[in-house]
Amino acid sequence: MTDLFYLTEGNPPPQNAAGGFFTTRDGRKIRYGVFAAVARPLQGTVVLLTGRNECIEKYFETIRDLADRGFGVATLDWRGQGDSSRLLRDRQRGYVRSFRDYTRDLEQFFEEIVLPDCRGPYYILAHSTGAVIALLASPSMVNRVRRMVLIAPFLAVPDLRVSIATIRRVCAVFCALGLGRLYAAWGPRPKLPTPFEMNKVTSDPERYRRNIDIYRAWPHLGLGGPTIRWLKAAAAAAEAVSDPDFMARIQVPTLIVGAGADQVVSTKAVESYARRLRVGSLLMIDGAHHEILQERDLFREQLLAAFDAFVPGTGDAA
Repeated sequence: MTDLFYLTEGNPPPQNAAGGFFTTRDGRKIRYGVFAAVARPLQGTVVLLTGRNECIEKYFETIRDLADRGFGVATLDWRGQGDSSRLLRDRQRGYVRSFRDYTRDLEQFFEEIVLPDCRGPYYILAHSTGAVIALLASPSMVNRVRRMVLIAPFLAVPDLRVSIATIRRVCAVFCALGLGRLYAAWGPRPKLPTPFEMNKVTSDPERYRRNIDIYRAWPHLGLGGPTIRWLKAAAAAAEAVSDPDFMARIQVPTLIVGAGADQVVSTKAVESYARRLRVGSLLMIDGAHHEILQERDLFREQLLAAFDAFVPGTGDAA
């Protein structure tokens, strides 16, 4: 362990690492990291937003890739996961009251860390639920963020016969009955990790093993399944960002990247959303699983090439 980040073999930390904790307005401690670029010319800062049950350490490789392109990186562990404050006594339960709590934390992160300490221009690179948080926050980011790249946003569950609105309504009933802190799925983290052959997130065995090793060595960084309240909050956020009036307020140019073999979020929903978003464009990476940044080079390099094309450096940033 360093002073702030947790190290495992095969997952070296990026150079020029700094960070700490900030305290949210409702008293939660949020861990963040800031990583300076190692290449020139300087291209600005990428604000990297992780998905559910992810931590900063899982993105060390991606942070190094961005730093090698001349980008600084600013990232954080969302409340309730990673090394940020947990919201329930049982640390295993994935819980949040509302995704608006995440967007408020992101807003504070910008105000207290990114804008004062990180070089502009600013871009967002976000995965899964982090992508939904970015969409939810985007109307207030129009004068701060130049472009967003959103990977496999969690807008719907694949092959589910009920709508996301139905999921929200059913979860709301359970929450009204005082059951919101119960697991909605999966339960506590298993003592043994899911075998690679059964995982749904990546086809790369080495990166899968590397990420498993992080949570094996530092189990306090991991989570079990989501609670009913978390699922209600996620469904409500997916509904909110899909509302046509809300989508019309999104003005930040956005590249949405879908994983063609995604078994975690609905690829059809991702495609439909990108087509309806006025400032949006779509890249579908055929054959890729949900965690494209943790995928084989064949898929990962397509994403990074699209990022390079969509998020150019600017002369006034150097």
